[in-house]
Amino acid sequence: MLPTAYPIRQDSLYKYWHSFMTNGHVQAIDDHPLDLVILASWQRCAPLFDPNLRARPKSLNETALSAILKSQADLMTIAIPYMEDVYQFIEGSNNAIILTDGTTCALEVLGDKETVKIVEDYRMGRGSYWSEAYAGTNAVGLALITAMPTQVVGAEHYFKIYHPFVSSAAPIHDANGRIAGIIGIVGPVENACSHTLSLAMATARAITNQLQTNLYLEEANLRLTELNTILEGISEGVLAWNHELKITHINSRASNILRLHPQSILGQSITDIINLPSILLEAIEKNKELDDEEVNFELDGHSANVLINLRTVREGTLNTGFIALLQPIEHVRKLVYQQVGVQASLSFDNVLSQSTEMRSILRQVRIASRGTAPVLLFGEGGVGKTHLARTIHDAGPRANHPFMSINCRTIPRELLISEFLGYDKDEVHESRPSKFELAESGTLLLDHIETLSLEVQAVLVQVIETGHVMRIGSIRPIPVNVRIIATTSDDLATLVADGSFNSHLYYRFGVFNIEIPPLRQRKEDIPVLAEQFLARLSPNKSSAVTIDEDAMRILCRYPWPGNVREFEMVLERAVHLRQDNIIRLVDLPEQVRNGRVVVSHSPKSEPLLTTAEAEREAILRAGWACEGRVKEMAGQLGIGRTTLWRKMKRLNITPDTFKN
Repeated sequence: MLPTAYPIRQDSLYKYWHSFMTNGHVQAIDDHPLDLVILASWQRCAPLFDPNLRARPKSLNETALSAILKSQADLMTIAIPYMEDVYQFIEGSNNAIILTDGTTCALEVLGDKETVKIVEDYRMGRGSYWSEAYAGTNAVGLALITAMPTQVVGAEHYFKIYHPFVSSAAPIHDANGRIAGIIGIVGPVENACSHTLSLAMATARAITNQLQTNLYLEEANLRLTELNTILEGISEGVLAWNHELKITHINSRASNILRLHPQSILGQSITDIINLPSILLEAIEKNKELDDEEVNFELDGHSANVLINLRTVREGTLNTGFIALLQPIEHVRKLVYQQVGVQASLSFDNVLSQSTEMRSILRQVRIASRGTAPVLLFGEGGVGKTHLARTIHDAGPRANHPFMSINCRTIPRELLISEFLGYDKDEVHESRPSKFELAESGTLLLDHIETLSLEVQAVLVQVIETGHVMRIGSIRPIPVNVRIIATTSDDLATLVADGSFNSHLYYRFGVFNIEIPPLRQRKEDIPVLAEQFLARLSPNKSSAVTIDEDAMRILCRYPWPGNVREFEMVLERAVHLRQDNIIRLVDLPEQVRNGRVVVSHSPKSEPLLTTAEAEREAILRAGWACEGRVKEMAGQLGIGRTTLWRKMKRLNITPDTFKN
């Protein structure tokens, strides 16, 4: 509607509409010209719609509408309060206020109940599209096309069913000038006036201004947040002092490391606040810098062990002060652990078991994971002691801290003390932390603890009892918080009786002394372990590997002197040797098929076989030896070929089994 076309002449508008819809063109009326924007819209709609039919605007389903509303939450948060304010002033005028997004999808409709119901009856409510391509000529659709405030009155609407209404709309622009949304006002045509368009324009402008203001505030807050994050979120603590040793700056990170209050120390001499170590005093005196030096700050009532980088502040050739960058030593070690430490996490779900014996062990392990006392895991080699130790660590409160494993058997006895206690820096040695410090707040696993010398065992007892460790060459006790888990395959009680193991250390493991049974004593676990190992070895479910009954029977009968470790290696070998996705007898090693056990000491006893099992075993061995040639098999077994065929049929054994 042209601004100069008031007062409105509905008859003239209808003549224009009827002429165009009948003849495809209009004849100008001298004293009441038609808005050319309306005419252009009619021309675009004419090939698409029949103006006398009911419009069928596109409407979104609930799922799609919810996604749109979520994506436009910022626009709605700003616009809806303005819409509510407008409605307070026009309440009772039978008008509806519509908010759409930049595609004319209706996001919200406010107004008198009767008018809102009419809008919804015309399928123009929330989730519907007001664009020209769906609803013909209307103010919202034209505002999107022209990017200008628009009013469409009565017969200016393309569809005849919309002639009783007047629609006014104005676009909402974002900071880049793009249309972010549209404000529309719809009411009865007899109430049409230019003030309605002005109201839509003012509302859209207010929302546009608020969007831009919010953007500028967001940008300003973001810059301020970035600046504060750089200053306060920096990983190092920053402590600065001038040439007079007066503290000039300390950031919050340094305040936390040294447990100092900035307000109370600024302007004071650093030597009055902190007992500086000799290496730092020497650097200050000689105006030299330090790189990654481990020092200990002595403060009033406490100390702080840090890694320091010292930099001089110079003005020309004159030294005007120092800046120290501080890192807590435990934070440095944590970073190292995150980069090179074991990151895989084990839970009790990873320890599968069907046997009663192992379930009892898992109950003890679960209890131990919640405790703090040292743990001793005893059992033959390969039963999974290290696996359970890691499970105890990961299932307990120390899971997010270091887990350090030391094989005591691999460290020469003459180096054990220095490896365990570390060194303080002197003329000969660089500073090196103890193993207990490296595992701070975490777990230290001592594998083969029985190989520790009595001297190291005494040190271990002292650390457990006092919670402190003293490096070689130092007189400063360092507090440590570490849990000890030890593993052994020997009987420590016997070693204590022989005098080769410290009795005080042995009794320290009295709370959680867990003996893990060998695999041959828990045959029920073999199928479960096999399934777990094969799932790990064949992650592709479409090519999952299984074990046939004969092979599983042999696996369950074999005594497994190497326990779980040997069992896993045998399965991995079978996976690589298999012809298809089934592991068969022929894929197993000969010593497993024949039950031959290779051990370094006294042989393990094998389970007794029933007569039927012995007969089956004899036929299988003859088949392997003769590669399935039945006549030779019968000769070796000393029975007739017919008898052998009958027995093989009964036992479901075919010569092809051995030929492959």
